[in-house]
Amino acid sequence: MKNPFKGQHPGRPFKNRMHAAQLMAAKLSRYGAGSPLILAIPRGAVPMASLIAQQLHGELDVVLVHKIGAPYNSEYAIGALDESGRTYLTPYAAEAGATETYLQQEQARQVQILRERRRQYTPLRAPADPAQRVVIIVDDGLATGATMIAALHTLREKRPASLISAVPVAPRLTLEKIRPIADAVYCLHIPDHFVSVGHYYQDFTQVEDEEVIRILSSNRHH
Repeated sequence: MKNPFKGQHPGRPFKNRMHAAQLMAAKLSRYGAGSPLILAIPRGAVPMASLIAQQLHGELDVVLVHKIGAPYNSEYAIGALDESGRTYLTPYAAEAGATETYLQQEQARQVQILRERRRQYTPLRAPADPAQRVVIIVDDGLATGATMIAALHTLREKRPASLISAVPVAPRLTLEKIRPIADAVYCLHIPDHFVSVGHYYQDFTQVEDEEVIRILSSNRHH
């Protein structure tokens, strides 16, 4: 079998997000006949999901979820929530110092951020309806998996025909948490000793809101 990573830096298998997206689109090619709904977790996954949607002749949209950081380390995810306020918490949230008051304040703050993002990203249309469709949720990688778990729970309630998680890189233990709540999980690279998502990309330049808005506008489904 041809090695898709041949010639790449051994510790950084992806040149950039678009390279990872090309590899992922090839992996997901079996879904190309059914006009799947490709949902990106903003912001980094939006350019990737756009390419995948083009390759699979699917529809592009975003699923708006955001991680909830620990009180004293915002980068350490203790959970995530969606734009309706539905919240997923990790089993260790309390150990990380998350009190009920802290969580209520974070939930209120994050929901406002997500609703503002929805107004920015898709101002002229409602979110795409995932009911009875093949839905593929794309992110540029997973660490704790909190945002993907929140996205999967959110979408499952909307009764898709099939719900798929697709990421270039993730730790094995995180994927094991994802598998029971997705119908299929695709991951291109599962490192033995996970460092961080960005570590596995040679170029992991931040994606800005302006680029997300431009991509979603130009990919509007008719």
